[in-house]
This record gives sequence, structure tokens and C-alpha cells, in this order.
Amino acid sequence: MKKYIIVTFCVSMFCFSCNKTQKDTTTEKTFQQPVSKSFSEKDISNLKYVEYTLDSKTKKAIEDWIKYNDLKEIVQNVKKGDLSYFMDNNKAIKTFLKEFKKTIPDTLNTPSVMARITAFETKLYKLESVTNLQTTTKQELGSTIKEFLQSISNLNLQMNKKLEKDSQYIEKP
Repeated sequence: MKKYIIVTFCVSMFCFSCNKTQKDTTTEKTFQQPVSKSFSEKDISNLKYVEYTLDSKTKKAIEDWIKYNDLKEIVQNVKKGDLSYFMDNNKAIKTFLKEFKKTIPDTLNTPSVMARITAFETKLYKLESVTNLQTTTKQELGSTIKEFLQSISNLNLQMNKKLEKDSQYIEKP
């Protein structure tokens, strides 16, 4: 009786498995082609954000701040669509940010400005990582570029506000 059950089981397994064809899993894989991430100057100019520039007092206060001038150069390249600075350049970016924070002028070395620098630093690292990813879509890259440019604009605004407040003379009664 046991033999009959085992033989029946084996024959039924053989019959049912013969009808199935084994699928080749290597041909079914779909490889995601990297999306064209090139961003032109026109694409970047179409990004909607408020851009604050430095006023004359702030420009005078930071004229000796060399790392800020380097930052302006990086921002100009990003606005032109040139993201080559962010391609596999992690060590240089870390060095730049360290020097950027270290050389901030004393008049601007306040918690509010440092908070904007930290926000800018975060967006810079995010742009660097998104630029180096192979699976980044053009929409994601555009969003990240916009966030980066907004963080620079907010830094400029905060520096302007800081120096404007310092220039106000308020008499105490």
C-alpha cells in the first residue's frame, strides 16, 4: 500500500512538472537606462524660486571672504547647468565646507547665519549625491538644484538682515 502511494505521487509529480517550461530569468530582467540628467541654463532659469542678492553693506563685509567668492563661482556654474564640480568630488567638497565655515567673517559669525550655512551644507551634499546617482531622474535633479539655489539665496538674505540689524541704532530709555 505504501509503495502504491509513493509511486502514484512520483508519477503525478512527473506529469504535472512536464507541462511547465522553465523561464530564463536573465532575459526577463529589465535594466533601467540612466535618464539624461543634463540640465541646461534654460532649464535652470525656468526654476521658480526667490533669489536674494547681497546688498552693498554685505558685499563690503565679505569682500575678503575668499571661500564665499569660490561659492559664487560654484553657483554660477550650477546656473549654467555645469554640475561637474559635484561629480566624484566628495573630499574637495568636505574641505571646501570646512574652510567656508572656518573663515566666516566675525561680523557674520552668528547663530542665525550659521543655521543658514548648515542648511546650505545639507543641500550641497544632497546635490552632490543626486548628481552621482545613476538612477536620478531629470525631475529629481531639477528639484535638488532648486533647493540648492534657494539655500544660497536664504544665506544671502540672512547675511543682509544681520548687517541691517547691526546698522540700526536703537536708544535705550
